[in-house]
This record gives sequence, structure tokens and C-alpha cells, in this order.
Amino acid sequence: MSIVDVINKKRLGFALNNEELKYAFNNFMKGNITDYQMSALLMAICINGMNDEEIYYLTDIFIKSGDILDLEKITGITVDKHSTGGVGDKTTLVIASIVAASGLKVPKMSGRGLGHTGGTIDKLESIPGFKTELTKEEFLNQVEEVGFAITSQTANLAPLDKKIYALRDVTGTVESIPLIASSIMSKKIASGAKNIVIDVKVGKGALLKNKEDAIRLSGIMRKIGARYKRNVETMITYMDIPLGTSIGNALEIKEVINILCEKEENYLVELSKALASKMIAMGKGISVLEASKEVNELIHNRSAYNKFLEMIKRQGGNIDKLEVSTNIQEIHSTKKGHIIDMDAYEFGKLSLELGGGRITKEDKIDPSVGIVLNKKIGDDVEIGDVICTLYLKKGASFIDRDITTFYKFENSNTNSDVKVMEESKSEKK
Repeated sequence: MSIVDVINKKRLGFALNNEELKYAFNNFMKGNITDYQMSALLMAICINGMNDEEIYYLTDIFIKSGDILDLEKITGITVDKHSTGGVGDKTTLVIASIVAASGLKVPKMSGRGLGHTGGTIDKLESIPGFKTELTKEEFLNQVEEVGFAITSQTANLAPLDKKIYALRDVTGTVESIPLIASSIMSKKIASGAKNIVIDVKVGKGALLKNKEDAIRLSGIMRKIGARYKRNVETMITYMDIPLGTSIGNALEIKEVINILCEKEENYLVELSKALASKMIAMGKGISVLEASKEVNELIHNRSAYNKFLEMIKRQGGNIDKLEVSTNIQEIHSTKKGHIIDMDAYEFGKLSLELGGGRITKEDKIDPSVGIVLNKKIGDDVEIGDVICTLYLKKGASFIDRDITTFYKFENSNTNSDVKVMEESKSEKK
């Protein structure tokens, strides 16, 4: 057997057996297969797909590449959550705080950004001092004592997926149902929770662009869960517009704080409440309606916010030192009208361009950059209104591009010339 034979077989559209998948992926883990060879195999999988058996095999290979956390020593019921990723998606941080405040235990292993979508670990690393790599003992102790912990994939938990994950991010092989399913479920199984809620994003700003793919992914992840005796439920949610009002790592942490302090009211808030309610209902064996009432109270009485701060402090973070860029560019509208749509994908690419994500594996993220959406769907806009604000790298030049095309206006002159009007605020201010 050779890696070229395996690549060619998948390139021609044939199914790979368990031995062929083990040979390719385990040898890549050992360093016997190069990045460019694995990239070719991933692209063949991305183009030709995998059947259910291939996905089961690959998931099992990822799981067996490392340890599986034993959560039996944790008192209480464990519930986990995952999102397939979207622009501005910071639901994990909101939801885990709420669910942990309810008394359930949330052992959360999260990933970094993929392509134009952000990652929970990248967001948390924008908090000075925050430790995202916990040992097994640190992770389990914190879940037991605080109620939740969020860690990146450690060296011993699905390490093969971690290596593949980084390669997919920079080789155009992110949007593949088999690779998404194997990556998510290997992490979920390895991190040990018995009850798992998965938010499957679909739309322009998501990895999956159509509902049919979202339904297929949901089904295969539930089947994988059943094979490992995990209770898996999915929610298909839409991602045509950015989630919330901020895109970018430190900016999104600030938005999480605002949500937990009841200073925001939008679709992101409602989605977070719905997912938290589903997790609490699953964990406590109560109705979603009962769980929803509990969620609202946990936010209102600041229990969820205090739990979030407790987690940050326990993992070494200093939320008071969170910084966003002071090199600001305001984008003004030269159109008058009613906003009826926003392109999440374009905003995600713009955030990546500003430095909020990675184009190569070696790229360093600037946590201070990003975008604040000053206008949203349903808002009326006058000429000169600030529709969004860009937070640029220190010393970076303004973006010279027509960003207002990311919005769709109703009752506006679509033939009018649109110019980007720029205003800056001195870094000294």
C-alpha cells in the first residue's frame, strides 16, 4: 500500500476501507506522510465525499489517536455543546456560562477558527493571561469545582484531528461533511460527555450553504453518537447574517459580557437561550419550557455572568485587561433605505483580512481587530449614517473598498455611486 494509491482511489470516487484510512491518517500522524500528500487526500475527500462507513472509520481513527476522558469522577450530569461554526458565533461562551450556573457540568473542548469562521479558543486567547491548554487533571478538577472548563485539544485528546484541522484551515478543505462530522464527533466522544447538543449552522456565513447538507450532517452525527452510546441532539440554525453585533476575538468577548449583563437583545441572544434551554432540558429531564424559564432567571440575576467571570479567573485570564484596537475606521452610508440583508460570508472574509483569522498555519491572529455592526437588518439608514466600524491593526491603512455592498437596501437608489467615507480616531485617544 502507498499513499499515492490511496489518494488515487479516492480521487476516482471509490470508497476507502478501514485499513486504507488507517494507513493514510496514522502515518500522517507519525510524520511518514507529508502535508502536501495529506492535502491531496483531503481535497479528494472534499470533492468526492465519503459514505457512512468511511465516516465511522475515520471518526474512530481520530478518537483512537489519543485518550478518551473518563468523566465518571465528576459529580452530577455532564452536558456538552458544539457549533459547526459561523461568523460572529460566540454562543459557546454564553451557553456554557448559563448551563453551568444551572448546576449541570459542561466539559468543553473547543477549536480554533476555520477559514472565514471564528474559533472559541481564539476568542478566549484575546483575554490576557487566559490559559487555553489545560492538563487532564486541571480540566477535570475545574469542571467539578467551577461547573465548566474550556480547553483546546490537548496533545492526548484526538491529536490526529487537531493536526488535520490545522491543515484543512489553509487548504480549502473546510467545507466537507465527512471531515466536519469526523472532526466534531471525535472531539465530543474524546471529551467524555454523555449528553451533547450540536448547533448545525447553514447559510452564507456558515461552512454548510444549504439545508440538505445540514440535514445530512445532523443525521450522521447522531448515528456516530449512537455508536458510542452518546445522547446527541442537533439544532439546524441559520447563518446568512453575522451572529450578533461584533466580529473579531476581543470584540466578541465584550459582546458576550453585554449579553450576560442583559445589554443586548437580538437573534444571537435568542439563539443562545434556545440552545441553553435544550441543554438544560436534556440534562435535567425537564421540558424545554421549564428550562427556558430557568435560563431567563439565570441571566437576569447575573448567575450566568458570575459563572463566566469565575471560569475566566480560574483559567488565569484578566478580563479587565481586554483590549480592542484604537485604530478605527468608520464606514458611512451614501444610500438611504431599509436594510433587508447582510452578507455574513463577506464580513467573515473581511475580518480574516483585518488579521482576525489565519490564512496560513503560521499566521498570528491579532485579537484586537474586527468589525462592529452599527446597523442591522430592519434598520432604516440615512445618508451619512455609520453602518459599521472597522478595528484595524495598529498602524494599518484604511480599507479602500466598497463595504456597503455587504448590505442589501430596499427603497434605495441602487444605481447611485457608493463611496466609503472614512473617519479615524487617533490611537492616542
